[in-house]
Amino acid sequence: MSAYSRPVALLLCGLLLLTISIAVLNTLVPLWLSHEQLPTWQVGLVSSSYFTGNLLGTLVAGSLIKRIGFNRSYYLSCIMFAVATAGLALSMDFWSWVTARFVAGVGCALIWVVVESALLRSGTVKNRGQLLAAYMIMYYIGTVVGQLLVGTVPTALMSVLPWVTALIVIAMLPLLLTHIENQDSDQPRHAVMPMFRRRNARLGINGCIISGIVLGSLYGLMPLFLTHQGMSDADVGYWMALLVSAGIIGQWPVGRLADRYGRLMVLRIQIFAVILGSIAMLSGYAMAPTLFILGCAGFTLYPVAMSWACEKVNSEELVAMNQALLMSYTIGSLAGPTMTALLMQSYSDRLLFVMIAVVSLIYLVMLMRKADHHHNPVATA
Repeated sequence: MSAYSRPVALLLCGLLLLTISIAVLNTLVPLWLSHEQLPTWQVGLVSSSYFTGNLLGTLVAGSLIKRIGFNRSYYLSCIMFAVATAGLALSMDFWSWVTARFVAGVGCALIWVVVESALLRSGTVKNRGQLLAAYMIMYYIGTVVGQLLVGTVPTALMSVLPWVTALIVIAMLPLLLTHIENQDSDQPRHAVMPMFRRRNARLGINGCIISGIVLGSLYGLMPLFLTHQGMSDADVGYWMALLVSAGIIGQWPVGRLADRYGRLMVLRIQIFAVILGSIAMLSGYAMAPTLFILGCAGFTLYPVAMSWACEKVNSEELVAMNQALLMSYTIGSLAGPTMTALLMQSYSDRLLFVMIAVVSLIYLVMLMRKADHHHNPVATA
C-alpha cells in the first residue's frame, strides 16, 4: 500500500501553503525593519523572538496534541500564526514586532510538530523514510516558491500582509477534509528531556543544534547582508531562492549517500562543505556556486542528523525524540541570529560567515573526536 494516504497528502498540501507564508515573512521582516532604519542588533532580536516562540511551541506541542488531538492543534496553530502576521500591520514599534513574531514562532512550531508527528504515526518502519523525505522536499519547495514571490510581487508591508494572512487561513482547509486519529491518547506520553541524555544520539542532537545556528543565521541575516551589499528586494529573493533550491536538489542524493556510507561520513562531508562555502563567501567572488554549496550542505544537515538520532530510539519514542530534535534545532536558531547580529553590528557584515564557519568547525571536531566511539549508523530497517 502506498505511503501517501489521503491524510498524508492533505497534510503535505497544508504544509506547502504554510511554508510559502513562512518563507516570505522570514525574508521580508528583516528587510522591512532595515528600511525603517532599525539597528542590526534590533533586527537580530526580532528574528530571535520568532525562534524563541519556536522553542516554547515545541515544549508545549506534545501536551497539546495529547489533550485536543492533531486536527484541533493544527487549527489552533494556524489561527495563532495568522493573527500574529496580521498584527504586524498595527505598528512598526520594535516591541510590537518582537511580540508578534514570538506568537508566530509558537504557532509555526506547533504546526511542525503536528505535521511531523502525524506523518510518523501514519508511517511504518519501511515507509517512514519516504514520508520524511517528502516532508522535507515539500517544505523546501514551499520555501523556494516564497522566495521567488518576494522577487516578483510588490514587497511593501501592506501589499504583502493581506495575501500572506489569507494563505495561512486557506492552509487550514485541507485538514477540514480528513481526521487524524490520536491513536495513543490513553497511553502515557514519553518525556522529552530524557532524550537529550541518550549518549548514542548525542551527535545527532548536536548536529540539529549546529544546523539551527547555521540556517537561523542564513534565514535571519542573509537578507540583511545582501541588502547592505546594495541589492534590491527582488534580487535578495532570487539569491535566497537559489540557496534553498540547492537544499532541495541535495535531499535525495545526500539521503542515499547517508544510507549507503553511514551518517558519520556524510555529516563530516556536509560540515566541511559548509566551512568551505563560508570561507568562499568572505572572498566575495563566485557567489552563485558558493551559495549553492552552502544550501546543498547546510539545508541537508538537519535531516541527516535527525535520522542519526531517530535510529537510536524505539518506535514509541519517536515523537518525543522528534520534539527533542526540533527543540535542539530551535535553540540553535535562537542563539545563531542573536550572536551573529551582535557581531555584525559591532564589527562587519562579513562576521556572518565567520560565525557559521567557526561553529561548523567545532562540530567537525566533535565528529572527528568521537569517530572511534561510534559505528557508522547505516539504516537497517
